[in-house]
Amino acid sequence: MKEALHMPSIGDLLRVVDKIVFGTLKTIAIVSFFLLTILITANVFVRFVPVVSLHWFDEIIELLFAYMVFYGAAALWITKEHFSVGNWIEKIIPDVRLRRVYRMFLELLVLIFAVIFFYYSLNLTIAARDVTNVFAIPKKVLYACLPISGMVMVVYTIRDIYIEMCTIMKSKT
Repeated sequence: MKEALHMPSIGDLLRVVDKIVFGTLKTIAIVSFFLLTILITANVFVRFVPVVSLHWFDEIIELLFAYMVFYGAAALWITKEHFSVGNWIEKIIPDVRLRRVYRMFLELLVLIFAVIFFYYSLNLTIAARDVTNVFAIPKKVLYACLPISGMVMVVYTIRDIYIEMCTIMKSKT
């Protein structure tokens, strides 16, 4: 018998894309944190033992910190591991379907925030014309983490709204 060829579904493809996007964002955040730790340690050491000048230190720290924060936040956004105030709504709204509607409403508010964040950060990045003082790195490179992470947040918030809508439609009570 011939084995049937398994054609990947769109769901399979999206899961692979999710893993790649999450892995990339997580790696950037972890590497940025690691490099920040090394540079800050080196800067403390050089202050006590002045063997070399780290006049470029501030530029790289600013870049790494921005990348760590924004790409890390986008990675947490994907997995819904970012800060939240808990699931207190179950105590107030006993109806499961009504809780889902409430969650979808919150996701819509989050989407509005994410779209506004993306829009203004994209404008900031596009408008940036100057470069850093020491390495002459275009400020667009520094600011790029803002619209990229904002777009990730928009896309995954739309995903979450879709999931909530499907759950609301499937639930009977």
